Parts: sequence; C-alpha cells; structure tokens
Amino acid sequence: MAVSRVFEVRETDRPGYLTGIDKRPVPGPAAVGQLGVEGDEQVDRVNHGGPDKAVYAYASEDLARWSGELGRDLGPGMFGENLTTAGVDVTGAVIGERWAVGDGGLLLEVTMPRTPCYKFAHKMGERRWIKRFSAAGAPGAYLRVLQPGPAAAGDRIEVRDRPAHGVSVGAIFGDPQPEAMAALQRAEADGQVRLGQPVRDLITFVLDRAAGSA
Repeated sequence: MAVSRVFEVRETDRPGYLTGIDKRPVPGPAAVGQLGVEGDEQVDRVNHGGPDKAVYAYASEDLARWSGELGRDLGPGMFGENLTTAGVDVTGAVIGERWAVGDGGLLLEVTMPRTPCYKFAHKMGERRWIKRFSAAGAPGAYLRVLQPGPAAAGDRIEVRDRPAHGVSVGAIFGDPQPEAMAALQRAEADGQVRLGQPVRDLITFVLDRAAGSA
C-alpha cells in the first residue's frame, strides 16, 4: 500500500477552477482524520471531499492495467487517490465494508464509488478519458474515517466487517440496477449501513426511473 496527499493545488484549463488532484506519495506515516490524510487539501468538498469522501482508494492492480493500456507509467497517487492498495478488491468492496489499516487503529468504511470529472480528465490528458474510465468499471472507492489513526506505505489492509446486503462499489457505478438500489435502501432502514447522501440520491433516481418505466 502507498499513501499520497496533495503536492500542489493547480488551476485547471477553466480559469478560476482549482484542483487538488495532483497527489504524491508520503515518505513516512501520515495521520488520517475525519476529513482525510493530514496535509491533503480538499479544494472542492462538495464533490470531492467531506467526511463521506475523506479518503479515496484505488487498486494498484487496476492502476497497472491502465499503465499498460496507456503505455506510460502510472505511479501511486496518479489518479488522485490517497491509498493505492495491493491485494484488496476495491471494486468488489461492499458499501459499508470496514477496513482496518496498519496497526495504529485506523478504521475506514467504504461509502461510494468515485465519479470521474473534468478535473480528472484534464490531469490525465487522454482523449475521451471520462468515458473510457467509466467503461472500465473500476472506479475506486471513497471511504469515511470511523477511527482516526496513522497510515504508511506497506501497511496491511484487513477487511473487518462486510454488510450482508452484498451491494458492491462496482454494482452502483455506471448502470446501477433497481434491485441493488432497493437492497441498499433496505439495508440502511435495517441499520446495516449508513449511506452517504450521494448514494441516497442515486437510489431515489434509479428507483423513480424504474417505477416510471414499469
């Protein structure tokens, strides 16, 4: 595992629009609190930050696949992730799944997939990047911090709890189906999981659309 935080806040190709997506690996342990990795500036906390999106994780295996497809080296933090994982099924992680990181007490909870935006596309500089990234179906996962603690390169990630509803990050990314959305809605009602507002909004949209087409 690698840990990254903002290296530099930059202006995008749209004047006045800033981004903190330029993240670089941290050489030593970094404190992780309610709003993420210490020193990691969240420029847009409405769309890319706040407690429910405190930490962004992306799998090194998926990063390596992209590296091969794009023909260039993609190191830790390249996709704006704070945690570049190894041996963890990030796309298959269940919403509400809890990860214990290292041995310093850090406990994270999976909340939702990442939605790619123009800032991500601007950084990558690849044609039709948002469409290509979305089609690949490996969005990475946002996590909230349940218990603060340190994180460092090489720390082990252990899945401590996986809710019974079984709806994964990948299942609610791209083309989420009504059955999965209804299962998440029931899971929150039953107290299995605490959903982030973007997920609740997505549930409403998908179920309303399904009802309208019935």
